[in-house]
Amino acid sequence: MGMRALPGTLLAKSADRPAVTSSPPTKANATPPLAFRRLPSRKDAAGFTPTVIFTLFLLHTACGDSIQDAVHITAILGESVVFNCHVEFPEGHPVPYVLQWEKKGQEIPIYIWYESYPTHSAEGYEGRVSRVSPDSPYGAASLNLTNIRESDQGWYECKVVFLNRLPNQNKNGTWFHLDVHAPPRFVVTPEDVVYVNLGDAIILNCQAEGTPSPEILWYKDANPVEPSATIVCAFFPAGVFNEGTELRISNIRHEDIGDYTCIARNGEGQISHTARVIIAGGAVIMVPPTNQTKLEGEKVQFNCEAKAQPGNVTVRWFREGAPVKELASLETRVTIRRDGSLVINPVSSDDSGQYLCEVSNGIGEPQSASAYLNVEYPAKVTFTPTVQYLPFRLAGVVQCYIKANPPLQYVTWTKDKRLLEPYQTKDIVIMNNGSLLFTRVNENHQGRYTCTPYNAQGTQGSSGQMEVLVRKPPAFTVEPEPMYQRKVGESVEMHCEAQEAEGTQKPSVQWQRRDGTPLPKNRVKQIGGNITIESLRRSDFGFYQCVASNEVATIVTATQLVVEGTQPHAPYNLTATATEFSVTLSWLPGYSGGPDYKQTIWYREAGVSEWSTIPVTPSGSTQVTINRLAPGTTYEFQVVGKNALGDGMMSKIITVRTLGKHLLLLMQ
Repeated sequence: MGMRALPGTLLAKSADRPAVTSSPPTKANATPPLAFRRLPSRKDAAGFTPTVIFTLFLLHTACGDSIQDAVHITAILGESVVFNCHVEFPEGHPVPYVLQWEKKGQEIPIYIWYESYPTHSAEGYEGRVSRVSPDSPYGAASLNLTNIRESDQGWYECKVVFLNRLPNQNKNGTWFHLDVHAPPRFVVTPEDVVYVNLGDAIILNCQAEGTPSPEILWYKDANPVEPSATIVCAFFPAGVFNEGTELRISNIRHEDIGDYTCIARNGEGQISHTARVIIAGGAVIMVPPTNQTKLEGEKVQFNCEAKAQPGNVTVRWFREGAPVKELASLETRVTIRRDGSLVINPVSSDDSGQYLCEVSNGIGEPQSASAYLNVEYPAKVTFTPTVQYLPFRLAGVVQCYIKANPPLQYVTWTKDKRLLEPYQTKDIVIMNNGSLLFTRVNENHQGRYTCTPYNAQGTQGSSGQMEVLVRKPPAFTVEPEPMYQRKVGESVEMHCEAQEAEGTQKPSVQWQRRDGTPLPKNRVKQIGGNITIESLRRSDFGFYQCVASNEVATIVTATQLVVEGTQPHAPYNLTATATEFSVTLSWLPGYSGGPDYKQTIWYREAGVSEWSTIPVTPSGSTQVTINRLAPGTTYEFQVVGKNALGDGMMSKIITVRTLGKHLLLLMQ
C-alpha cells in the first residue's frame, strides 16, 4: 500500500543515490544519506509557506554489511520466514526512524515502515510482508514474509534510517539471502492413456519444476527404464533422452504395451504420473438393438452399447438407410442418448421399419447392427373418395382405402345407411384388401357406401360416405389387328381408338408392352390412339396392349408384333426331372426368327468350365432325355436355338441333381 506524507516525505531514491547493483554494496560504494523533503503545506496567516528540510541517515545495524556477513535462510514454498534485523539507536537513545527493506534487483523497496503512518508494500508483496510484533523475540526491524513463492528467492537488505542523525560510515545495512525450496510439480505429462498400433513410434514427454531442480526417472510396470545415449532403433526399441524428460519407443511390439510411470523427485518431495500404452482397437457393439413391437403412441428405445480403444465412440442411427436426424417425420420425436441408445417418443404408425446403429471411433471399419420396429395400431381408413364409379355390365370395384397393423381381419359395409351383407348378395365379393368387387355391375349397385375396417387392435372408425355411380364404360371404336408381321429394319403402325359413354369423360388411349418392357422412345411415335415403331429390331418382338381409361373403367385390347429375319429368341419355361443316370428336359421354344431352325442342349457338371452339347432331334422337339449321367451329381442345363442367320439367345440355366443310390432305396 502507499504511504501518507511523513514529517519529511520519503523519496524512493535520492537524486545522488545510485541504484542497487547486482551484488551487495561494499564499503567503497556505501549509500549516502537519503534526502527527505517536507512538501508545501497550507499557508500561515501572513501568506508564507514554510518548507522544512530533514536529513535521514542510515542506522548502524547489528550485522556487518558485506556479502561475507550475509545471513542465509532456506524456506519451503508456501511457508513463512522472519528476517531478523536489530535496531541500535545512537548513544542508546531511541529516536524516530524509518524501516526500509530492499530486494536486490528491484528499484522500489519491498517494504517501508514509519511509526503512525501506513506501511508501503511493493507489488507482489501486498499482504505478505509485515514488521514483527514489538514483543516478539526478534529485532525491532525484523521482517515477516508469508506464503513464500519461488520468485521470492534472492538477496534482501534491512535498512534503518534516522531523522537528523549522522550515519555510521562503516556500515550499510544487514544482508540476507533467501533460498526457496519447492517440491516437484509437473508442467508437461503424457496422456493418461496412449493408443498405438503395432510398429508405431511414440514419445512420452514428462517435465517438472521445483527447487532444487527435480530428477526425472522412468519405470515400465515397476521396472526402471535406463537413460540412452543413442537413437532408438529396432534393436533398442526404448530409451530415455533429454535429461530424462522424454521416453522414446520405436517399432512398438506386444511386449512394449503396459504402464509407464514418470517420477519427479528432489529433496522436498516426489510425484509421479502413469501413462498406459495400449493397442488401439475399433469400436465393437456389445449390446445390439433388438426387434420391438409397440402400440402407436408409446415410447420405444433401441440400445446400441459399444466399446472401443480409444473410447471416443460415435454412434449414428439410420431408418431404412436414411439418417434419423434428417427425417422430418422423426425430427421432433427422436433422441440419441449419450450411451448411444435411440429413443422415439411417441411412436407413429409410419415409424415401422428397419433401424440400424453404426458405431466408430475412427479406427477400422464402422460396425453396425439393426433391429425392426413394428408399430401396431387399430385399422383405419386413410382416404375417402367422395365419388366412385362402377362400369355398367362389367366387373368393378368400390375401394376402401385401409391401413392396418396387425393385418386387416374384416371390413363391414353399409349401403344407403343399411348394413350390407356381401356374402348373401349376388354378384358382390369382399376382396382380401377389404374392397367390394362387383362381378357384373347393374343399376341397383348405385348408392351411398361406407366401410369400417377391423384388426386385432380394433378400429379407428368408419369412412365417410362414398357416392357410387353406375355408368357405361368406354368402348373401342377401332382395334389393332390380331398380329402384325414385319421384317427387321421395317416400320409398323398399329391403330386403336376409343369412345366415351354419355355423361362420362373422353378416355385417354395409351400403348404398352404386355411384359412391362418400356417402349423405345427414340423409335416410337404416338398420335392419338395410333402408334408407330420404326427400325424394328428383334427385341421389338412381343405382345402390345392398347389401354383406354376414364373415370369409369379401363379397357384393354392386345395384338402381337412378329419381327422376321432375326436369330431365334431364347427358349423359356425350361424344367427337368431326374433319375439316377439321366435327366429329362422340357421347354417352350422361342420365336424361330427365320428358316432352318434347330435347337441344341448345353450341359455340364457343376464346377466344370467346359460345356457338352447334344442336338435336339427332331428339330421341332421340346423334350429331350440326356443319359449316361453320374448318380448323385449336380448338372447345369440350358437350351439355345439356331437358324440360317446364326445362333440365337440362350435360355436361363437350370441346375439339376441326379438321384443317388441311397435316395433310390428310400423311394423303393
